[in-house]
Amino acid sequence: MLDRIKASLPSLAPAEQRVAKLVLLDPRTFASLPVTELAERAHVSKPTVVRFCRSMGYDGLSDFKLKLAGTVSEGVPFIHRSVDVDDKTSDVLVKVIDNTVAAFLKYRNDASSHAIEKAVDALVATYRNRGRIEFYGAGNSGIVAQDAQHKFFRLGINAIAYSDGHMQVMSASLLGPGDCAVIISNSGRTRDLMDAADIARKHGATVIVITTSGSPLAQSGHIHLSADHPEGYDRYSPMTSRLMHLMVIDIVATCVALRIGGAKLQPLLKEMKNNLRSKRYT
Repeated sequence: MLDRIKASLPSLAPAEQRVAKLVLLDPRTFASLPVTELAERAHVSKPTVVRFCRSMGYDGLSDFKLKLAGTVSEGVPFIHRSVDVDDKTSDVLVKVIDNTVAAFLKYRNDASSHAIEKAVDALVATYRNRGRIEFYGAGNSGIVAQDAQHKFFRLGINAIAYSDGHMQVMSASLLGPGDCAVIISNSGRTRDLMDAADIARKHGATVIVITTSGSPLAQSGHIHLSADHPEGYDRYSPMTSRLMHLMVIDIVATCVALRIGGAKLQPLLKEMKNNLRSKRYT
């Protein structure tokens, strides 16, 4: 919720921005104060406080303060950072969605299009030179790597995904100049992935990493696509991070598809769709 408010600041009216900044300054205090004092502290009218709450998608101040109080709690360790043990299903629905939307909005505002462009350049060059594109991930990120392989496979690109540490090390040892290794990690601290990145780089392959900023893996690649989020990798299940990694892959795959060109790609995808029709009930 707080991340969503922060991401929405530029789109708010100046008076509502003052209310938003008051929330971000001290969420716990905001949730406990009456509307009169909140208006005084933000130097706005009482209706502006209510209007801000509705701008953020809540029914009013009471609803906003109730959800805010839940947001600033510790959450449920190893399950989700935004929910409480006594939350109703409707509360969980809103909190999980809001948490994800806020992370996506923050990524939209903070993402480096230059880094994405470099990654796309490297992947397209590898494709055109008939090099190898490999995706590595461990655990949950291994599933994301498989999804990435599927997306690139549909584009007619020779790609493969490995989630086993031994296979990653062996395959990275066979990479060379003109090849690409795309390494996906939530924590950026998985030893097997770090080893694979080092080996691929040593053999001359271009290493693209999708991980959190400031992690060891972020420093190990030639190109870093940051995927920063508030979800602690050692405390909570990888929910927002998984969706963010999938989104980054979607962005990169779409850019690569556009670079390859519709004249070549669209007939291929159309035929693929036609061939799949027999696999579905009408």
